[in-house]
Amino acid sequence: MSSMPFRYRFRVRYNECDAQRVVFNARYADYVDLAMTEFMRALGRDYRALLARGLDNQVVKLTLEWQGPAHFDDVLEARVEVIKLGRTSFTIGYTIVRAADATPVCQAEAVYVMMQAEPLVKTPIPDDLRERFERGAPDVLIDHAGQEHFE
Repeated sequence: MSSMPFRYRFRVRYNECDAQRVVFNARYADYVDLAMTEFMRALGRDYRALLARGLDNQVVKLTLEWQGPAHFDDVLEARVEVIKLGRTSFTIGYTIVRAADATPVCQAEAVYVMMQAEPLVKTPIPDDLRERFERGAPDVLIDHAGQEHFE
């Protein structure tokens, strides 16, 4: 049995939809950001812990490719995987699907650069975080409230 990547589930809210009654395109960047936050938490390296170490990361590239519409009240699932690890940067892939039937909605790829908080300069990815990125958080499913689910 193969494992699933880290998954983050959330419900589309009414205010996230546009005049065409589908999720407004800019909201997908929000969904990616939320999924990244929960992925880092699942790795045991949430943003508070990162900032406490004087570290942060910055998005330097975000690519979105829509594959189907999402509507108000749909439950979506962002599947999150590290797809590339460099010395100071890392790339994370996101597959957003409708949770009920795994219908593809959006593919995203974000490139992040590890930064020192002060001064704001690139820095190598710490070994402990690199290890966590390599391991990922397989078979972890978190909902919008931060609750872990088991299937």
